[in-house]
Order: sequence, then C-alpha cells, then structure tokens
Amino acid sequence: MTFVKACALSELEDDTPKRVELAGTPVSVVRTEGEVFAINDICSHANVSLSEGEVEDCMIECWLHGSSFDLRTGKPSGLPATRPVPVYPVKIQGDDVLVSVTQES
Repeated sequence: MTFVKACALSELEDDTPKRVELAGTPVSVVRTEGEVFAINDICSHANVSLSEGEVEDCMIECWLHGSSFDLRTGKPSGLPATRPVPVYPVKIQGDDVLVSVTQES
C-alpha cells in the first residue's frame, strides 16, 4: 500500500468531515471518537458528497436522502442506500494524516 498525506491532524475538527482528493479519488477524512477514518466521499445511492453530511456514533450521513455509512466498514445502516462505500487505511505520523487509496499487488 502507498500512503499519501491527506491533511494535517490539526486541521480536523471532531465530527466534521474534511473532503480531500487523493490520486483522483474523493475522500472524506473524519476524526471522531478519538480515531481518524477515511471513506470514499461519494454516496453509493445518490452520487453526492458525504463530507457535506453530519457525523454521529461513527457514522456519516448523506445530507440528501439520509443514508448513513459506518466509517469503519463503509456499510450503509439502512435505505435508501444498499451498497457500501469504500473505506481506506489511515496512518498518523506526527501531525500528518496519511491515507492509502491504492493497493499494490
């Protein structure tokens, strides 16, 4: 896996998603419950940005139709979304939040 800097840890506010683009992939980076998560920023149901939604209980909610996705697994909690969104590995090095959106074989 190749990790790239997504943002600074100090830029993240608790429960406030930050949209970044890594290798052409839109990613929502979220600090919540003492951890940092990276999830694909596009809702699998409505093709809108998840980073514009709210975070609660380790879930990010799509602002358009209310589907919520688990930040740990990408799985939706209920309708209207039925498909998960990708989640990405995160590493913290100092103040850098590193995310891997690609896997090397």
